[in-house]
Amino acid sequence: MFEILGYADEWTVAPGDRISFKVHCQSPMALDMDIVRLRCGDTSPGAPGLKETVVVPSVGESIRGIQQYTEIGSRAVVPAFPESQSILRSWVLAIMPTLPRTDHEQTILSRSGGEGGSGYRLGIDTTGQLFWEQMLNGDKQRLTLQIPLIPRQWYLVSVSIDAASGMVSLSQYPKNVLLASNTADSGRMEFSKSGAEEYDALPLVFGAMPTGLEQPGYCDHYNGRVDSPTLLPYRAESSDLHQLLTETTARRFSLPPLVSFDFSIGIDSDRIVDTARAWSEGRIENVPTRGVPGLRWDSTVMNWQEKPDHFGALHFHDDTLEDANWETTIDYVIPDELSSGLYAARFSGPNGEREWVTFIVRPKPGGPRKKIAFLMSTATYMAYSNSHYRIDEDGMEMKAGNFMVLYPWDTYLGEHRELGLSLYDTHSDGYGVYYASRRRPVFSMHIKCRAWSLNADTRYLDWLDEKGFDYDVISDDMLHEEGLEALRGYNVVMTGAHPEYWSTRMWQAMVAFQQQGGRLMYMGGNGFYWRCAYHPEKPWLMEVRRTETGARYSETPAGESYHSYTGEYGGTWRRIGIPPQTLVGVGTTATGFDASSYYRRRPESYDERVRFMFEGVDEEIIGNFGSAGGGAAGDEIDRVDYRLGTPAHALVVARSEKHTRYYNVVPEETTYHHPTINGEEAKHCYADLVFYECVNGGAVFSTGSITWGASLSWAEYNNNVSRITENVLRRFADDTPFEFPAFTLSEEL
Repeated sequence: MFEILGYADEWTVAPGDRISFKVHCQSPMALDMDIVRLRCGDTSPGAPGLKETVVVPSVGESIRGIQQYTEIGSRAVVPAFPESQSILRSWVLAIMPTLPRTDHEQTILSRSGGEGGSGYRLGIDTTGQLFWEQMLNGDKQRLTLQIPLIPRQWYLVSVSIDAASGMVSLSQYPKNVLLASNTADSGRMEFSKSGAEEYDALPLVFGAMPTGLEQPGYCDHYNGRVDSPTLLPYRAESSDLHQLLTETTARRFSLPPLVSFDFSIGIDSDRIVDTARAWSEGRIENVPTRGVPGLRWDSTVMNWQEKPDHFGALHFHDDTLEDANWETTIDYVIPDELSSGLYAARFSGPNGEREWVTFIVRPKPGGPRKKIAFLMSTATYMAYSNSHYRIDEDGMEMKAGNFMVLYPWDTYLGEHRELGLSLYDTHSDGYGVYYASRRRPVFSMHIKCRAWSLNADTRYLDWLDEKGFDYDVISDDMLHEEGLEALRGYNVVMTGAHPEYWSTRMWQAMVAFQQQGGRLMYMGGNGFYWRCAYHPEKPWLMEVRRTETGARYSETPAGESYHSYTGEYGGTWRRIGIPPQTLVGVGTTATGFDASSYYRRRPESYDERVRFMFEGVDEEIIGNFGSAGGGAAGDEIDRVDYRLGTPAHALVVARSEKHTRYYNVVPEETTYHHPTINGEEAKHCYADLVFYECVNGGAVFSTGSITWGASLSWAEYNNNVSRITENVLRRFADDTPFEFPAFTLSEEL
């Protein structure tokens, strides 16, 4: 499996747009390519299975399929510059190693032409000891300190070089001697004499060592933070090191620095700025983390925008990926006649190998719109991307309440970690992942994989086609880019099963849509949960900071809760102060993955306002069937909460019951841990089926469950879940406005 693997440079395109497909083959082979429309990609037991239709056959034949290379690990690169002709010079900087002992050496800063060349580097060896290394025509000399560095502690480091004598002094001093006591160390060594002019043609690199090769371009990546790297034209003293503890503008060195990088400038960009040389900049590569506390952070502020100087650090990792940068295998221009929907470039090898590279065709800008729009949760797909947490995290079997099944994509990702991480994973140094990219193969966009992201949403596309609805497909990416304009012209927007991640722009657009009379069908659970942010210049990059609460696999440390891309406070929308109940009437209450349950109708379901919803539905029990755990209410479930903004006139027409002990209420629902937090004992562990009218003829319908869509196709699409969904969609697509009801007060208020 996965003899062929690929991705597209864009996930959402319009007729007339060019899309580039980048394909990797385990061994070189000739590939054929068709364009197929995907109706369903869910091949899990009891699901509809793969449904595809070839719409553009033989787009390419005997295409050259090659092996592609992916390089991971973050760095910052500064173009070559004259270092100095002075005999004495020194590097002074602050470092916080986060994983000083690894199976590979780590480079903190370097100027090197690679093996066989000349240069120098400051690094950490595999035992966690700081070293300085100089290379002259391939010959290496190294000075290593004796006391290992303590993880996650700040150190002041200096390297003083006497070019005339060859003498080099290296020192490390912990900022906080109480936490890293007895780890101060220094040493001296005489190196072969060499002048700075030998380095003038070499780039300066932070966080990695150049190899001088095309692939890999860098090695020995550093796990940790760097703050205020400064090159002085004299031998550094203790007083020079302590200047780093003061604000950048208040430093008083004996002579002006030759180089002085202030990483607190341009935190929301890819630039790093050298304040010692006019107009001198470098660039970060492969997403080192920005907007994190640096050497001078004193806990007085949590927002990097208030005191940027306190956040003057870059955090490097050896396992980050911004862009796989694969060669383009084939370009394709979307035909004008290709209707909006989910598609794939289907690549076929000579021996039956197959790969589907999925993409979304949106309506043409300014073109006609259908009355129905299905909103694909591309932000959520990116968040889960190439997740490893099912294998990496302890206790996953206990959390799920069943034995773990390893699927082919699990093992493949475990063997190919160069494809990058998801926002649910942790870096090799234990810090949570903040950035995710779509410019790489992303398994949450892969059909016939885990029915959680894209595949869960194809259940709705399959149902829409089965019922004969005419609809457009739009995406989170499109909604974020265009705002309200992306929703203009639609009567109703229908979400997928798990629209968990929303940017501020997306949220504002949906609120405006509702205010103008738009109808929203929220067809999932755990939706509108985390705030995300997109890179201001690179829309293929997304950021998430998980703050003080929420169901999460890693905790964002203090001082790191504000997105570097936008400066916005991260975390759950509930914590931000705009709970999902204000948008769709319900919000996350619990998660559980062993079995799904059903809904029981409530007296409100017989209200005249929802008569249309239950036409043809006589049963009291709704959704006691389905291909995801056996029921329509499961995995992650939402409920009303009038304290958090559920409209007072909302009708809870059905409520789930009898969830198991493996369903646990989310952290924000409890003030402290106690036994009564599971489905057997918790007071509020259920999903609510909700309807209410909005101003200007609009309305909202919410299922409050991820597994609702897994019940639609049951019994040949002839069941009460399917019937209720069809009744609601037909009414919501109709032009007749809903009447805003007279004031009513729920008994639960």
